[in-house]
Amino acid sequence: MKSVLGAFLALSLSAPMTANAQTVADFYSGKTIQMVVPFSAGGIYDISTRILARHMPRFIPGQPNMVVQNQPGGGGILAANRLASAVDKDGLTIASVSRGIPQLALVGEPNISFDPAKLTWLGSISSYSDDAYLLTVMANNKVNTVAESQNGALLNLGGVGAGATNTTFAMLAHDLLGMKIEVIRGFPGANDVWLAMERGELDGQVIDISAIKSSRPNFWNEKKVKFLVQFGRATRLESMPDVPTGRELVKNADDRALLEFAESPFFMALPYAAPPGIPADRVKALREAFMSATTTTDFLTEATKIGLNVSPIDGAAVDKIVEAAAQTAKPIRDRLGTFLLAK
Repeated sequence: MKSVLGAFLALSLSAPMTANAQTVADFYSGKTIQMVVPFSAGGIYDISTRILARHMPRFIPGQPNMVVQNQPGGGGILAANRLASAVDKDGLTIASVSRGIPQLALVGEPNISFDPAKLTWLGSISSYSDDAYLLTVMANNKVNTVAESQNGALLNLGGVGAGATNTTFAMLAHDLLGMKIEVIRGFPGANDVWLAMERGELDGQVIDISAIKSSRPNFWNEKKVKFLVQFGRATRLESMPDVPTGRELVKNADDRALLEFAESPFFMALPYAAPPGIPADRVKALREAFMSATTTTDFLTEATKIGLNVSPIDGAAVDKIVEAAAQTAKPIRDRLGTFLLAK
């Protein structure tokens, strides 16, 4: 009897220790992490995620595999909703998140079903220190300046969906800067907009320097595009002294405040997140792996070759950006909502 009781006690005492003994390396060993891209293949979100997936696994304990899956829809909303609520909270799903999603949630986008502050933010590949969001048209376009568009020369610009930054800033250029712009929405991703531009179906789009260099390097190198406005900048880039910033062109203080709030997502330009509720040790491991991967010579070399501007920030920094955005005065949020939620 004593031996049976002793064996039972030994088993009962060891069971919790066995259950809790699984390390991060034990969990990830032999597993596969799914890397979700919320847009179609060929754009900067897709390209940067594929580079990250090649370099990040070796920094995660257990060195899991990583596979990339494109899940376009709703300007990134569908993938973000799925990340927040429809996948297991185990650390086996990571998503590239459209940087405009937190802002959309703050202005009441009805299709967003989660609080972005509760996502497990891992970091962002870019803090936008060397980048800009450019109103870009083909070099042979008849419009050469903002003034020409303000005076009636129409520009047809491509966009993805409500809340996607290319759509939002095309609309802001129309409403705040007085440019004559028609926004053609519904493209699955920026690469599809490029194709429409190449076919002559669109005049241009609003897009990052890094996105142009990575997805259409020949356009950049051969000067097949030209730029009318720099967004996401407090001052002009030294390399573009003749291209005005949006902040220079707005008409009054209220418009400037609105534009500055609209530009805030750029400072977490290429963010990555995992679902809420992941065990803390796995969160720590993923955050550390993200920063380790994005600061290695191998990652930087590959990113530089395809024109990606890398200035990574960690998950805590992204948390602060999201939290600061949530503190924006409601009248400004509501006003931006008229642009972000326009159908």
